[in-house]
Amino acid sequence: MRQDNRLPRVLHALLHLNEMTNPATSDQLAGMLNTNAAVVRRTMSGLREQGLVTSMKGHGGGWFLAKPLSEITLADVYEALGAPRLFALGCGDDTSSCLMEQAANSATAKALQAASDTFIASLSTVTMADIAKDFEAKMLELGLPTNDFSYQSGKYK
Repeated sequence: MRQDNRLPRVLHALLHLNEMTNPATSDQLAGMLNTNAAVVRRTMSGLREQGLVTSMKGHGGGWFLAKPLSEITLADVYEALGAPRLFALGCGDDTSSCLMEQAANSATAKALQAASDTFIASLSTVTMADIAKDFEAKMLELGLPTNDFSYQSGKYK
């Protein structure tokens, strides 16, 4: 089964948006995420519907944060992405008349729900600002400046 890596990729994009002084175009974000602009627009539209980002059309337009990083939890972003399925595991035939299959499905569903609840609860305790602090700490450990992320020639310096 193919992995859904949208959550960390969108978190990455939101961190960049926070550092940009001008709105980011879908093409700029696509370059950062190594994807195409149509995928960016589709993904970002879900974040816009949830009030996490906003956009401006036309020359000088693009995507920008609608609220500070401290007000965006990872759970907010996960929900804006449509709460993608966490596991490849699932239950068997929901309409089975076999009581053994019903029992197996029930046990599996309860375990999957508990894992999902734990995952969401964990995401709810982390804000985008927490991730930004972690990034800045890593930059400092490497002796790199934490205040210059200007976008030039398709890359951040």
